Amino acid sequence: MDARTLVGLRITTQGLSARTTASWTSVHEAVSAFGAHQGQDLPGVVASLALRTSGAVGPVLDAFTTGRIVRGYPMRGTVFAVAAEDLAWMTQLCADGPIRAAARRRPQLGLDESHVSRAADVLIGLAHDRSEPGQGSGVPRAEVFEAWRSAGIDPTGGRGYHLLVQLISTGIAAYGPWSGDDTAVVDAARWLPAGSTLSERFDGDRVAATAELLRRYIRSHGPATLRDFAWWTKLPLRTIRSALPLIEDSVESGPIPGDEETAYWRPGLMDEYWAREKDAMRELLLPGFDELVLGYPDRLVLMGAADHAVLVPGNNGVFKRAAIRRGRVVGTWTRKGSAGRRSLSLTPLTSVSDAQRTRFERLFAAFPYTAP
Repeated sequence: MDARTLVGLRITTQGLSARTTASWTSVHEAVSAFGAHQGQDLPGVVASLALRTSGAVGPVLDAFTTGRIVRGYPMRGTVFAVAAEDLAWMTQLCADGPIRAAARRRPQLGLDESHVSRAADVLIGLAHDRSEPGQGSGVPRAEVFEAWRSAGIDPTGGRGYHLLVQLISTGIAAYGPWSGDDTAVVDAARWLPAGSTLSERFDGDRVAATAELLRRYIRSHGPATLRDFAWWTKLPLRTIRSALPLIEDSVESGPIPGDEETAYWRPGLMDEYWAREKDAMRELLLPGFDELVLGYPDRLVLMGAADHAVLVPGNNGVFKRAAIRRGRVVGTWTRKGSAGRRSLSLTPLTSVSDAQRTRFERLFAAFPYTAP
């Protein structure tokens, strides 16, 4: 297996290759299969999920609004989109480290536990009646912050954001229905399905829960190693290694380039890729925070170090949109022009022929944007 094949396999298993059997019939099914999908850039995650399902934005927004999927902070202190029935147990499994780190920063913001408790009471009082599962409108973030201000909690200077992350990370709240340009805040106890905590789903068995999340990661991201999964979740390798035997019979394994560790992938992936290699090597336009780029610690399999510096300027965590061909990032892209007259602005990192540019133009015309 060379680097190009590795990327082609990942494109295939992530449902980005035309006619792949990894494509999902519903947005909820796709999100559940991935376990979690990077969601800090909301238009980006909407596009990522649309590209892996019907290609349309509407079903993704509907999945948020009807409560089938939500956003939260299940791991790494980062926003992810997850199936509603998975948010509680995944967060309880993976978020302990970020919660502790946030608590250590709280005094620097002039906050203490009394502020957290008061903020929770205000939010629940505001959101409870608007969090009827699948029907409630939730509360826009700005309204939450204004309610906190009225209750004597200053949300400026990062305090409002800190408190909201804390309440979502500890299971008090979640980002729920689509509200026009954001996902509104809901009372998690009302909005999320019953029976979805770590103790209810796995009887509190963290190894069993880790095994389930590992299975989903391998089947949606593989070929990938246990260390890739440890980076993605920040779970301890000792727990992950204890979990592997629980799912090892349901995955395939072997070596991958540039890594001495064994990699794992879903059964049948190799045969599927080789039967449809041409599809996996076609042009792709991805949003800025797509799992194909952000789902692994080593992104240089997709590009050289110099190109990575262009994709992530200053390595500051802000990702430009990637244009991919034959398993390599060949440029970054954005759109220019006024609403209704948008056009592709492609910045090549290598030579792009007129025919290739035309194919990128077609992808751009069909790209699932959430706004005109």
